[in-house]
Amino acid sequence: MGSRGQKRSADELPADKRACSSLEFKPSTSNSSIQTPVNSSHEAHDADMDTSSSTSGSTRSEGEGERDSCDSDNNLHDYYRRQTSGDQSKFNKVLSSLTEDIDESGQLAALTELCELLSFCTDSSLSGLMADSFSPILVKLARHESNPDIMLLAIRAITYFCDVHPRSSSFLVRHDAVPALCQRLMAIEYLDVAEQCLQALEKISREQPLACLQSGAIMAVLTYIDFFSTIVQRVALSTVVNICKKLPSECPSPFMQAVPILCHLLRYEDRQLVESVATCLIKIAERVCHSSDMLDELCKRGLVQQATHLINFNSRTSLCQPIYLGLIGLLVKLASGSIVAVRILFEINISTILKDILSSHDLSHGMPSNAMVDGQCNQVHEVLKLLNGLLPAAASEQDIPLASDKKAFLTSQPDLLQRFGLDLLPILIQVVNSGVNLYVCYGCLSVISKLIYLSTADMILEFLQSTNISSFLAGVFTRKDHHVLLLALKIVETLLQKLSNSILSSFIKEGVLFAVDALLSPQRCSQFMFPPLNSMKLSDDSSQKSASRDVIRCLCFTFDTGRSPTTSKMTCKLDKDSVKHLAEHINTSYFATEGMNPEKGLTDIFLKLRTLSSALADLVNTNAKDTTSDQHEEEFSRILQEIVSILNGKDSISTFEFVESGIVKSLLNYLSNGQYMDQKVGIEGAGSHLFVIEKRFEVLGKLLLSFSDPHSVDFPLATLVRRLQNSLASVETFPVILSHSSKLRSSYATVPHGRGTSYPCLKVQFFKGEEEVYLGDCFKNVVNVDPFSTLVAIEGYLWSKASIKKTEQAKSATSTMVEVSSSSQSRSPDSVESNRVSNHVNEIQEEKSCSAFSGLGETASVGGKADKAVNSTDLFDVHAILEQDHERGGVNKSTVDEGCSTDEDSSPKLRFHLEGQQLDHGLTLYQAIIQEQFKGENDSILSSKLWSQVHKITYRKAIKPKQNCAEQRNFQGRDFSLSNKVRTCYQYASFFSDIFHSKLAGPNKSSPTYDILSLLKCLECMNRFRFHIMSRERTHSFLEGTIDNLYNWNISAFGIHQNEFVSSKLTEKLEQQMRDPLAVSVGGMPSWCSQLMASCPFLFGFEARCKYFRLAALGQQAVQPNSSNHDNEGAISGRRQNSGSYPRKKFLVNRNKILESAAQMMNLHAHQRVVLEVEYNEEVGTGLGPTLEFYTLVSHEFQKCGLCLWREDHTALICIDGLEAEDSRTLVSPLGLFPRPWFPGVDKAKGMEFSEVTKKFALLGQIVGKALQDGRVFDLPFSKAFYKLILGKELTLYDIQSLDLQLGKALLEFQALIERRRHLESISDQQSCAELDLCFHGARIEDLCLEFTLPGYPDYVLKSASDSKMVNMSNLEEYVSFVVDATIRTGISRQVEAFKSGFDQVFPIRHLQLFTEEELERLLCGERELWDSNELLNHLKFDHGYTASSPPIVNLLQIIQEFDHEQQRLFLRFVTGAPRLPSGGLASLNPKLTIVRKHCSNWADADLPSVMTCANYLKLPPYSSKERMKEKLLYAITEGQGSFHLS
Repeated sequence: MGSRGQKRSADELPADKRACSSLEFKPSTSNSSIQTPVNSSHEAHDADMDTSSSTSGSTRSEGEGERDSCDSDNNLHDYYRRQTSGDQSKFNKVLSSLTEDIDESGQLAALTELCELLSFCTDSSLSGLMADSFSPILVKLARHESNPDIMLLAIRAITYFCDVHPRSSSFLVRHDAVPALCQRLMAIEYLDVAEQCLQALEKISREQPLACLQSGAIMAVLTYIDFFSTIVQRVALSTVVNICKKLPSECPSPFMQAVPILCHLLRYEDRQLVESVATCLIKIAERVCHSSDMLDELCKRGLVQQATHLINFNSRTSLCQPIYLGLIGLLVKLASGSIVAVRILFEINISTILKDILSSHDLSHGMPSNAMVDGQCNQVHEVLKLLNGLLPAAASEQDIPLASDKKAFLTSQPDLLQRFGLDLLPILIQVVNSGVNLYVCYGCLSVISKLIYLSTADMILEFLQSTNISSFLAGVFTRKDHHVLLLALKIVETLLQKLSNSILSSFIKEGVLFAVDALLSPQRCSQFMFPPLNSMKLSDDSSQKSASRDVIRCLCFTFDTGRSPTTSKMTCKLDKDSVKHLAEHINTSYFATEGMNPEKGLTDIFLKLRTLSSALADLVNTNAKDTTSDQHEEEFSRILQEIVSILNGKDSISTFEFVESGIVKSLLNYLSNGQYMDQKVGIEGAGSHLFVIEKRFEVLGKLLLSFSDPHSVDFPLATLVRRLQNSLASVETFPVILSHSSKLRSSYATVPHGRGTSYPCLKVQFFKGEEEVYLGDCFKNVVNVDPFSTLVAIEGYLWSKASIKKTEQAKSATSTMVEVSSSSQSRSPDSVESNRVSNHVNEIQEEKSCSAFSGLGETASVGGKADKAVNSTDLFDVHAILEQDHERGGVNKSTVDEGCSTDEDSSPKLRFHLEGQQLDHGLTLYQAIIQEQFKGENDSILSSKLWSQVHKITYRKAIKPKQNCAEQRNFQGRDFSLSNKVRTCYQYASFFSDIFHSKLAGPNKSSPTYDILSLLKCLECMNRFRFHIMSRERTHSFLEGTIDNLYNWNISAFGIHQNEFVSSKLTEKLEQQMRDPLAVSVGGMPSWCSQLMASCPFLFGFEARCKYFRLAALGQQAVQPNSSNHDNEGAISGRRQNSGSYPRKKFLVNRNKILESAAQMMNLHAHQRVVLEVEYNEEVGTGLGPTLEFYTLVSHEFQKCGLCLWREDHTALICIDGLEAEDSRTLVSPLGLFPRPWFPGVDKAKGMEFSEVTKKFALLGQIVGKALQDGRVFDLPFSKAFYKLILGKELTLYDIQSLDLQLGKALLEFQALIERRRHLESISDQQSCAELDLCFHGARIEDLCLEFTLPGYPDYVLKSASDSKMVNMSNLEEYVSFVVDATIRTGISRQVEAFKSGFDQVFPIRHLQLFTEEELERLLCGERELWDSNELLNHLKFDHGYTASSPPIVNLLQIIQEFDHEQQRLFLRFVTGAPRLPSGGLASLNPKLTIVRKHCSNWADADLPSVMTCANYLKLPPYSSKERMKEKLLYAITEGQGSFHLS
C-alpha cells in the first residue's frame, strides 16, 4: 500500500495492462470483474484473470483524497480539475496519433499509451464524445488482419473503455464492435486475443445484452469454450448469463442454438461454471415456457437428463440453494408444458430421486423463514410442484394444458405409474404427518389425489400394502381447512369407487366413515376427533381477509403450475358448500346401508374397549363415593389387565378406536381417583386422596413396567405411549403462525419501556372502559407498543398513568363524601358509593408495586422496577430485556406460603379487551392479538397489516378474587401432623400432589388433545419415577406378607427411553416457529409453544429444547436462515453456538489462584451478557482453548478435599492425587457430588467457616450459569440428586440411593419395617405379634446400636443432647424422618439456595426446567462417552500433507482407539482444552478436529506433537512407527498440560 495513489510506470503495470506481444500474453491474477449472477460467494479467490481497469483508478482517487483531506475544498477541486484536464489532453494526443496514417509500430505505441491511460483514469476523465471518437478506430484495429498485438491491444482498450466508462458500450455497439469481437472469437487464431475478446464481450453484455444476442455473441463465446481454462470459461459463461437475463420474448432461435452446448457444460465439475450454465438454462426455460414446441425442443437437447442428474443427491457437483431450487423449478416448467419432458422424467425414474429429496430433506431445518406460500424458495414446495406437474388433473379439471396427453401416456405405461406410486405415496404421507404447514399438506394431498385417480384397483391395493391410507385420511379430516377437506373427500370417493368392497372395513375401523358423518351432522358427530363443518371457515372468508389476503395466495393456486406466478388476486375456486355436497354424495352413495350407520357400524375391538372404558369409569365413580375402597381393588386390577392385554395384543387398534373408546379419559380418571379435570381437591380428603393416587400409579405401573423381556417389541408402556403419540399426531391442531417477510424493520416502542427494537412495533390505541369512573385516559393518540412485552408489563405501565388521574378523581370524590356524611347520618345510595370511593382511595395509597402475574410459563416484570432495569441497560440488551418480562413474574413458593395478601397484590389490576374479547394476562400482546385473529387453529401467515393497522384495546379495572385466607392456612396445616408429614415427606413422589391439578396449558379441556397430553404426562412421570413406584409396590407386598424379607432390594422396573415421549410433529412445528424472523423472543411465537414447553417439555426433542432454552433464557434466536447449499450442512457447535451472539471480554487469570481469579471474574461479569475469554498470566495463549481449560481447572478446584462442600462418605468416596498440586487430593464419587450436610445451628466445622461454604456454592452457581450461557464444557460430576435440586425438584427418600447407595437402601428397608409394623398393628391388637416379625436382616433394631446422629457425620446430632437416645422400633420412624430431612433438606438447603442465587445472577435458573437431570448433565458437562471407532473417520479432518490413508494417520487412529477412558480425556483436553466433548459428540466439535503434518527441522522421531486448541488443530510429526508415535503422544498429553505457548 506504500505506492497507493502514485502513478506507476509501464514496467510496474500488471501483465494485462501493459504493452505485450501475443507471445508474452499472460493472464493476471486479479479477479475483480469475474462474476456470476447467482452468488457473490462463489470461489472468486480461484480467479486469475482481470477484466477491470477502473479499480486502480478509483483507488488512486480515494488515496489522494485521503492524503489531501486536510486541504481546503478548493484545492481538492483544483487538483482533480488539473488531473482531468491532463488526462483529456493525453487522450486527444493518442486519438490524433491513431487517426494519422502511421505504421504498425506507431499504432502499437499509441495503443500501449491508451491502455496505460485507461488503467489509471476515472470516469470523469472520459466523456461520451471521447468514447464515441475512439470507438470506430478501436473496432477497426480489432479487425486488423496481420498483427495480433494490435488486435490484442485494441480489444484490451475496448475492455478498459467499458470498464471505466460503462456508457461507452453503446458507442461501441453502434460501430459494430460486437460483430468484430465475435468474428475474432469464431476465428480463434490467437488464444490471448480470443481471451481478451471474451473479457470485452462480458463488459459490453452488462449494458447491451440485446445487441450481443442479435450479433450472435452466445454462440461466439460458447463454440470454442473447451479451448480455454476454467477461469476464462467462467468469464464466457458470465457473458451468456448477462444476455439470458434480458432475453426477448420473440426470436428465440439465437439462444436456442446454444442449448446443446449448455447442456454439455452441465457435466463439468467446476461448481461456479455449472451454476452459471444452470442460470442460463433456467432463464431460457422461463422465456419459452408458454410454448410447448420450444419446451419440447429443450427436452430433445438432453436438458431433462442433465438437470435431473444435478438435483440427485449422488451428484458430484454441490450447488447453492437458489440454483438447486431453480433447477427443480426448471423441471416444473418442462413437465407442465412438454409431454416429452413428462415421458423422459418417468422413464428415467424421477420418482426415486424425488423420494430421496423428500426423505433426506431436513424438514426441521431446511425451510427458509420467508419461504411460505408459493414455495419459490423452498425445496419441498418445488418438489411438490414438480409432482403436481407430472400428473394430470382429474376429469373435471381437464382444461389444464396437456392433461389428456399425460393421462394417455400414463394409461399406456402402467408400470411407470405403479413404480411412481410405490416410491412416493409412503413418503408423501410421512411428510404430511411430520407437521408441515398447510400449504405443503395441500400439495401432498393433491399429488395423492391425482395418483389414486390415475391408478387401477390392483395398483392401489399394492400401494396400500406399504401404508395405511385410511388412518392417514382420518388424521387429515381433523384439519379445519376446506381445501384440504375437499381433497381428502375426493381421495375417499375415488377409493370407494375402485375398492368399494375391500376399503369399507378399513374406513370404518379408522374412523373415515365417522369423519364424513361429522361433516354432515354436527349434532351426531364423533365426540372427540372430528370437528363439525360449521366450525371451519374458507381461507378467503371475510374474517380472514384482513389478516392474510394481501399475502397469502389461495390454496387453489398454490401448486397451480399452469398459471403464471405473477397472477394477482385470485378468488377461491371452491363453492361455499362444496365440501358438504361431496360429503353428502359419498354418504348417500356408499354409507347409506344399515351396516354403515355410524351408530351401528362399530368394530368388535372398539366395542370391547368402550365397554372396558365404561366399566372402569363406573367403578371409579362408585369407589369415589364409597370410603371402603379396598373391596374394589381386585376389580380395578382385573379391568386394567384386560385393557393392557387388548392394547398390547395382536389385534390391531386404530387411532380412531383408541381415542373414541374413551380409554384415555377413563385411565386418567382412574389414576386421579375421579378428580381429573377438577381444579382442586377437597381439604378434608387431601391426604387420603394422595395416598389413593399413589396406589393407583403402583397398580398401573406394575402392569406397564414389570416386564420380563425389556427388548420385546410389545413392551406394554412403549405400546401405550406409541398409541398416544399416534393419536396426538392425528388430533392436535396447534397452529403454526409465521411472518410474511424475512427481514424485520427496526422501531421504537413507547410502551412499556421506551426503547428501540430490532423488530416492528404494534400500533395501539388504549381506551378506558365506558363504565369506568375512576380510571383516567392514559393516551389520546396511537402509541407504539413492544409486541413481545406481556400484558402484565403493559398493565404496570398503564396503571401508573391511570392512577394519577384516578387519585385526583378519588380525592374529589372523598371531599364530596365528607360533606355528605356531615350533613346526614342516614344511609343512602350516595353514602354507599362514598364508601366504595373511600376504599378506592385507600387502595390508591398503597405503595406496593405491581408484582407479576402467574402465566403458564410466561411471566413479566412491571412497574417502576422494570423501568429502572431498562434505564440501566443499553440497546444491545433489548432481547435480554424482553426475556426479563418473562422472568420475574413466576409465582414464588415462599411468597405464596407467607399468606393470602401476596395473592391480592399479585392479582391483575387491569383487564384488557380487544374487539369485546378479554385478553389473557399470561400472554404477550402479540400472542394475545394473534390468538384472537386466528381462532380457527389453522396454519397462517401474518399479514403486513398486523403492523400497520391500529389495534383498539379497552382497559378496565380488574375484579380481584376473594380468597378465604383462614381456610387456605387451615388446608396448609391440615393432615400434616408428624406421622402424616413423615409419610408424605418421603413416601409420595412430589408429582402426585399436582400432576392432575396443575393447569395443563394449551388445548381446550374438552378436546381429545388435552386428555392425550395429560395421560402422556402421567406416563412420562411414571417412567421417570419407576423406581419410586415399584419400590412402594415392593414395600406394600412386604407389609401385607406377600414377601417375608427385604434382603435383596433390587427393583425390576423396565422403562423406555425418553425419546419415546417426543412428538416429532410438535417438534417440527416448534422448529418452524423458532426459524421465523419474529422469534427474537418466546413471546414472538404462538402461546402454545411456551405453554407446552412449561407443562410438557418431554414432547419436544432435546435439540429443539436446547434452541428454545437459548431463545427463552439467553435471547438468542435458534436458527439463522442459511441457504448456502442444498445439502444444508453446517451444524451448530454444542460448545460454540453462542460465541457470535454477545460481545467478548478477555480476562487475565492466574493459574496458581484459579478460584480467586474465578471469583473476581464472576464479580465483574456474571450479570453481563458477554462471552468471556481467558488468557493466563505470563502465557501467550488466548481464545477458545485456554477458556475451556479454565473451566476445567475450576471444576478440578471445586473437587478438591478440604473445602467441606461435598459429602465425605468413606464408602463412596476415594481421594486420589490431584493433577495440579502434589499435596492436593481430588474427590471422586461414583454416584457424583452432593452437598455435605451442615447442622443448621453450626457455623464452623473442621476449621471451615460455613459462610465460606455458601460463598463457594454461590461462586459455583455463577460459574455453572456462565458455562451454560457461553456454551463451555464444565467437567464437574454432580450427582443425579443434585441436578434435581438445580431443576427445582423436591427430593424424597427414594432419591437418597442416587447419592449414597447403602444409606438409601437401609432407609428404604427401615421404612418397609415401619409400614409393616403399622399394618400389623391395624389388624391385630397383640403388640408382641408385631414385634416378632420386625427384624432388620435378622437383628432387632435395638441391637443395631444406632444413635440419633446423621450416619457418617457423628457431629450432626439429630436431636438435642438432653433428648438423645438409641434408636428402637418405637422411634425408628422418627429417626428415618430426621435422617432424610438432614440429608436432602435442612442440612443442605442453605448451600443449595446459595448455588441458585449465584446462578440467577447469570440468568434465571428456572429456564433449566425444560431438561431432565441426564440432559442437564449432557448440556453442562458434555458427552460422557467420548467416541467410538466408527465416529473417528467420519468427524476428523486431515490436511496439509495427511489424508485418511496416510500411515501416520492410520497409526494415530489405532492408538486413539486403544486409549482407555482416562487417556481419552487427557488427549481431548490436550487438543481442545476440555476433557469432554460437547453435547452431540465429535459431530458437534467446531471447528472439526483437524490433524496436519508437522514439519520438523531435524529428526521427526525426536519431536513432540503440538496443538492449536482454539482451532482443534493437532500438528503430528510423521513418526517412523506406531510405537514411537504412541510414546510421544502419551508424553505430550500427560506432560503438556498446564500452559499455552507458541507451537
